Amino acid sequence: MTPAQLSRTVLRAMRRAVDAGELSATVPDDAHVERPRPGGTGDYATNLALRIAKEAGAPPRRVAELLSARLTAEPGIAHAEATGPGFVSITLDPHGTPALVAEIREQGERYGHVARDTGALVQLHTPHDLRALVVADAARRILRSQGALVRVTSDEAPDERWVEVAGVRVDAYGRPPTPLTTLRPVPPTPGGPDPLDLGPDAARWALLHPAPHDRPHTDPGQHLAQHESNPLFRIRYAYARTRALTRNAADLGFTAAPGATDASAHDLLGALGDHPTVLATAARRHAPDRLTRHLVRTADAFLAQAHTVLPLGDEKPSAAHRSRLALAEAAGTVLAGGLSLLGISAPEYL
Repeated sequence: MTPAQLSRTVLRAMRRAVDAGELSATVPDDAHVERPRPGGTGDYATNLALRIAKEAGAPPRRVAELLSARLTAEPGIAHAEATGPGFVSITLDPHGTPALVAEIREQGERYGHVARDTGALVQLHTPHDLRALVVADAARRILRSQGALVRVTSDEAPDERWVEVAGVRVDAYGRPPTPLTTLRPVPPTPGGPDPLDLGPDAARWALLHPAPHDRPHTDPGQHLAQHESNPLFRIRYAYARTRALTRNAADLGFTAAPGATDASAHDLLGALGDHPTVLATAARRHAPDRLTRHLVRTADAFLAQAHTVLPLGDEKPSAAHRSRLALAEAAGTVLAGGLSLLGISAPEYL
C-alpha cells in the first residue's frame, strides 16, 4: 500500500465512523500520513484525529481510538492503535506486498507519475549559473511527471558547453514579465574543479544531490569512484544488480512473480511505497535533491537484501525466490525511473 493509498484508506475509515454516528464532524479532503518519528511504532502515523477532534467535541485520544478500530478492519492494514495525545500508528499487512509490486510492474518507470496533465503551469527562472540551470532542468522533468507544464527561463542564454555536457536547456532568456519562481542554489566553490569535467551523469549528480543551501563538491575522486562511498555508484550498481538477478534467474529456469515477503524486505517496501509521495513533494518544492536522497535510500535497502533473491547451492527455486525477484525488479524500475527524471543514465552493466 502506497502512502497515497493509505491516506485514502484513513479518510474512508473516518467517514465510516462519522456515517455510523460514532462522531459528528466534517471529514477533510486529505489525510496526512508519514513515517513514524524516532521512538514511534508501526509503518506510518496520521494526525487526522487531532485535526477533527475539536469539531467532533471529543478528546483527540478518543477520536484516535475510534479511527484505530476502523482502520484495523481495513484490507491491507495489520494493526492500528492510538498513541500519544491523538496520533494513530498504522502497521501494514505484509501480504499487501504483491499489490505494490504488481503496480510498479504495470506502470514501469512511470510509477509515481500522474496519469494526465493537470493543467498547472509552472514558471522557473534562474540566474546565469550552471547549477541553477541543472536544478531547473531536473525540476522541470519531475514537475512534468506530476502533470505540470513547465517553462524555464534564465537571465542569459546558457553557455554552449553547459548544453553539450550537462544537457541544460531554457525556453527563453531575459527576465519575463510573468510571475515566476527563481531558483538560486549555492554554486560550487569558485576556482574549484569544473563539475563538467566529471562527465554528464556525475556532473549532474554532483550539482543535484546537495540541498540547495549547501555548496556542492566537485572533486573527481569523490564522484567518479567505483566504490560504495559514492552514492551515485551505489544507485547505479544496485540497478545493474537487479538486471543481473533477472538474467541469472532465467539461467536457473525461473521468473519473477509478486508474492508475500518476509521482514527483511521491510525497508525496501517502505522506500518503494514512498516513491510517489517523494516525487510529488520534490515537484511541489522544486527540489530534485529530495529525489536523489530517496534513490540512495532505495538502493541501500535493496542491496541489504539482494543476497536473498537467488537460490543458494543445491536449493531449488521456490515461490519465495520468485517473490523476491519481483521485488528486486520493482526496485530496479524505481531506480531507473528516478535517475531518468534527474537526467542521469542507468546502465545495465557496471
